[in-house]
Amino acid sequence: MTDTRDAERPPLQLWAGLEPTVNRVHDRQMDQLALTGTDRRPEDMDRLADLGVQAVRFPLLWERTAPRGLSGADWRWGDTRLRRLQARRVQPIVGLVHHGSGPLGTDLLEPSFVSGLVAYARAVARRYPDITAYTPVNEPLTTARFSALYGHWYPHARSEAACWLALKHQLMATVLAMRAIREVQPAAQLIQTEDLGRTFSTPDLAAQADFENERRWLSLDLLCGAVTPDHPLWAHLRAAGASERDLWWFAEHACAPDVLGLNVYVTGERFLDSRVDRYPPHTHGGNGHAIYADVEAVRVCGAAHGGPAARLAETHARYGRPMALTEVHLDCTREEQLRWLWQAWHAAQDARERGADVRAVTAWAAMGACEWNSLLTRQDGHYESGLWDVRAPRPRPTALARLARALGSGSPPPPLATGTGWWARPVRHLYPVVGDPGHEEPEHDQDRAGAPLVVVGPEGALRQTLIRHCTLRGLRVLLTPSFPAHSCTSPVPWAVVHLPAPGVVRTARACAAQRLPLLTFSGAAVYRAAPEGALHRHVLVPDGQAALDHAVLRHWSQALVIRPGAGRRRAEEQPITRHFPLGLAGPGRPVPALRGAAEDLDQLLKTSLNLLIDGETGLWEIGCGSAGQEIRRGSQATMAEPAPYL
Repeated sequence: MTDTRDAERPPLQLWAGLEPTVNRVHDRQMDQLALTGTDRRPEDMDRLADLGVQAVRFPLLWERTAPRGLSGADWRWGDTRLRRLQARRVQPIVGLVHHGSGPLGTDLLEPSFVSGLVAYARAVARRYPDITAYTPVNEPLTTARFSALYGHWYPHARSEAACWLALKHQLMATVLAMRAIREVQPAAQLIQTEDLGRTFSTPDLAAQADFENERRWLSLDLLCGAVTPDHPLWAHLRAAGASERDLWWFAEHACAPDVLGLNVYVTGERFLDSRVDRYPPHTHGGNGHAIYADVEAVRVCGAAHGGPAARLAETHARYGRPMALTEVHLDCTREEQLRWLWQAWHAAQDARERGADVRAVTAWAAMGACEWNSLLTRQDGHYESGLWDVRAPRPRPTALARLARALGSGSPPPPLATGTGWWARPVRHLYPVVGDPGHEEPEHDQDRAGAPLVVVGPEGALRQTLIRHCTLRGLRVLLTPSFPAHSCTSPVPWAVVHLPAPGVVRTARACAAQRLPLLTFSGAAVYRAAPEGALHRHVLVPDGQAALDHAVLRHWSQALVIRPGAGRRRAEEQPITRHFPLGLAGPGRPVPALRGAAEDLDQLLKTSLNLLIDGETGLWEIGCGSAGQEIRRGSQATMAEPAPYL
């Protein structure tokens, strides 16, 4: 029997978000919108709307709009993009500060941060009175920790007292900003986000884990007015410098979020272990009393870890308020990104069935993100793609965009989305067993019941490397010497890979007959590896190879032909790819060639599989070099993804 409450409740919504952090390290600000090009592409709003989303977390950031004060505020960027969202009937959830400390003249440790942000919030509400959803400060506790406890970001403080001060100012600004906004728009809702990853530990560090797990709720508890003398952290906050007046101010000015925004990351859950000799030195830390390793819980064999489902359940139990998953993103290979978003969506659906009021799931970092591998402390050129890969003249939609559209419309997901993610396979383990491994939850090496990837071609280094990649990525492989026109393979494969070998045109015809995606490689000479696995440094595409590439595409227009990049070639040898490289290489410089190292082959295969999963077709050239990797197709160019597998 259907619960009548379910019939009355609106369906789970799909939201989208742009990674917009403007953080500061000493005197340098790093602007994600500038790094990903979104600040120059108003049409990105239409790309988001095309997903079928109901809302977009929209960054109308203080640092960007009024860097020199409200009198010189430039609203044009926001005006243009908000008009586009309004025309598409997409609700903006406006963020004012995202891991930042305001314009360069402000400081999280100064009361002027509060007054400055409140004045900016009032100006935003007056300019856009129809906006009804706000996140004045994203993840205030996370920002306070990274800026004032660990010293990664400005003002680079390292004390509990500074951490409390940074948190207090951000939350006071949130309360007063919402008051100012509601003077203009009484219906405005507060959607408060926070990273709520849980901490686990060995028994001797249970007290530290308990403290970390209580502290992660602090932003929400303060906003809800729940931090009173009987709160578990009252004494800690008082010792850190919080006055009773400070703490009672939040109880007396409670501003409970209308929606609790949970930001859940697969490596956001931590494990503490005092046996530091079992872990690499960079993981070692402590609390002033004990020394311990602090690592990703998912990496420790035998350690507990959760995920979106667990975090939704405990947040519902603690607050009983409406919730949303406000950041769902994973820096990984494409199929793992698909699996993470799919798992989050179904965790939200399951939580709703158990009575939790879960409103939405947010496909985060839609245009990707930069430099988060170093917590935004360096600029090394690291980019992780999202629903689009922006390393091209126009953002290229990935398979994640296809999945997001499917979630929004209720359509079936793309292949591989329903597989088992690396966080539930033994490949995740880097660290030793904790406790009794016999009591671990069952794990799956890979989804052996899923559709296979058919690999056609002879035994050799290339096939062995491809199989290794597929095993790491949880992709089931079916080896065959040939792929017939009327395959009896069961289950039906999701794609076919034809390694450099005779018969590729025959395979193309067979794939065309069955409408199966096909990946093949141009220039068999490239793969004649030396015994140690090294590749030839410079390989020209043979004259007959270009004709073979085009024959494959003529027989199956949906084939994907990968041509490994070599040195500069005559234009007639590469009629589809452009002669000048783009991206890191820069116009007019030669495309980086395969350097002769086995890691180039790894990168080539990783990128090729990602493109195959994305549904790309045609002839693509991929070149490796010390500066990075480049992909080119026609007039499209993009840097290949350097992210690690797991």
